[in-house]
Amino acid sequence: MLNAYGIAENCLVEHPHDVDPLVLKKAIWLDLVSPSHDEEKRVEEALGFDIPTRGELAEIEASSRLYQENDATFMTANLIRRGDDDRPESSPVTFIIKGQQLITVRYHHPQAFPVYVKQAMRHVTGISGWAVYISLVEAVIDRAADHLERVGAIVEETSKQVFSTSFLRKVDPKKRRRKSVNLEVMLGKVGEEGDFTSKMRESLVSISRMLAFAQAVVDQMKLTKEVKDNKARLKTAQRDIASLTDHAGFLNGKISFLLDAVLGMISIEQNAIIKIFTIASVVFLPPTLVASMYGMNFKIIPELSWDYGYVYALALMFLSAVLPLAYFYRKGWL
Repeated sequence: MLNAYGIAENCLVEHPHDVDPLVLKKAIWLDLVSPSHDEEKRVEEALGFDIPTRGELAEIEASSRLYQENDATFMTANLIRRGDDDRPESSPVTFIIKGQQLITVRYHHPQAFPVYVKQAMRHVTGISGWAVYISLVEAVIDRAADHLERVGAIVEETSKQVFSTSFLRKVDPKKRRRKSVNLEVMLGKVGEEGDFTSKMRESLVSISRMLAFAQAVVDQMKLTKEVKDNKARLKTAQRDIASLTDHAGFLNGKISFLLDAVLGMISIEQNAIIKIFTIASVVFLPPTLVASMYGMNFKIIPELSWDYGYVYALALMFLSAVLPLAYFYRKGWL
């Protein structure tokens, strides 16, 4: 899909999909979303340079992601989004700036793009490709902050549930089975958020490198009011990225601790189950021994001819079961 945008009355306006080459040349922003071969060819013929292919976008070396060619600046960063199933999706997005135009090439749909378009259709900051680029990056940063805030809230809520589970398990042992199931659910939830945070940190690092390259390119431009504003906005964006990267690292550490805590709780639950079976086997072993003694086929067993022999055997089995239970209770093992 090829989306072309222009500027009218300080607002972003969208051109029809079947735009002619003249509109392509005058558009301030061309957004190629999973472009077809024909759409790539139209843009390349209109602007006079090659659009990176999907395979080239996926290359990870810095020289393939950040470079200048034919008076155009090419910058690629991994942007992340939550998919329809709430799982993280990370994919490279290329920003190309030539003259006053911005061209973006992407094969997924980061939420920051439609959010920026909606805002820019009311008011746009700057009327150049660099201004639109910086505004898009600011929208990406805002979205990343929202994602990290959500992860932090989920981790905090899960942490409260995990450690309140530990307390309730001591207060009310009858809830062990139900809480064990909850711990398994929590483990999956924490693992998902850990995966998302790792991908987010990777995305923030790639954006940070892209912004550093963009800053170096802008520093070489002739100083005007717009260039000065762009420099200031880029520096602010870099500071925001640095703070988000630090916060993502903090969340990673907290998630790792929480994963260890949940696994420890599950291990305690499993040990408690094994402990019950161990105590049960110890309690029922002496009565079984007594019963097996009186089940022997010997001719002479003194208690067989005794009127109270049966009651005596039952009492002996009962005492042999109760005494270990009393001992375990006194030791605090129950």
